[in-house]
Amino acid sequence: MKNKKELKAVCFGEVLWDVFPTHKKIGGAPLNVALRMNSLGIATTMISRVGTDSNGDAIISFLKENDINIDEVQTAEEYKTGVVNVMINEKGNASYDIAYPSAWDKIELNKTIKEKVSKSDVFVFGSLACRDEVSRSSLYSLLDLAKFKVLDANLRAPYYTVEVLFELMQKANFIKLNDEELKEISKKLGSPYNSFEQNIKFIAEKTGSKQVCVTKGEFGAVLYCNEKFYYNSGYFIKVVDTVGAGDSFLASLILRLLRGKSPQKALNYACAVGALVAGQEGANPKISDAEIKNFMMTKK
Repeated sequence: MKNKKELKAVCFGEVLWDVFPTHKKIGGAPLNVALRMNSLGIATTMISRVGTDSNGDAIISFLKENDINIDEVQTAEEYKTGVVNVMINEKGNASYDIAYPSAWDKIELNKTIKEKVSKSDVFVFGSLACRDEVSRSSLYSLLDLAKFKVLDANLRAPYYTVEVLFELMQKANFIKLNDEELKEISKKLGSPYNSFEQNIKFIAEKTGSKQVCVTKGEFGAVLYCNEKFYYNSGYFIKVVDTVGAGDSFLASLILRLLRGKSPQKALNYACAVGALVAGQEGANPKISDAEIKNFMMTKK
């Protein structure tokens, strides 16, 4: 295992503005993962694209302020920086209206991006970046270079197909889904099962992935790792909104696994982080390692 300061991560995909009814915040699932990874000690590079507009300038400034490597955040004059209109229901759950085309749909491949990915310890990506042929082609090329590939399915209808999703899952070493995505994907891939665990094993066997994790909102998560199941039933917290909670969960889980923690301890830590994010507004609240561990102790 490498010293924690030597670990390097690369996240690929959308950087954008989440526009709420009363305000807007910088977001995008891979960016949320990058921010949480970086805040917890993994040097993280973001591969994306923004427009040459005020929204893009603000994202670049925000990434610099948060010590995210922006060398591979490209700019595009002909496309606007991504915007997503976010609607929050009475339970705190979010739905999204995602503008297309956006600058992050047009991420172009180059030599330095290839080098960054090939030298990284973990490469995180999602399905949404594949809705456009340009970013999809770049991602496919990078997946051939990455050592450890983490797919956050992050399904956003109508921006995915079963065919592309299955290709991404076959290329991944680690797959993260939520419970609704597990049900939908299992059914579309022809699973004959109804049980949670059987469908997780079905996904693992169908795709060849050794690790599959499924989040269950307030009820925690299940991790299937090297043919063994690990469970956490969640940490109670009053939900403000769920935006970004799954992204911070994933970042924390991967970080702990990379640092050699047991699957169970890694899962417990990640569930605590997800709960703390859901208990605050927006996708990227500041949370320290000490705060996370204290929260876990008080919730025992």
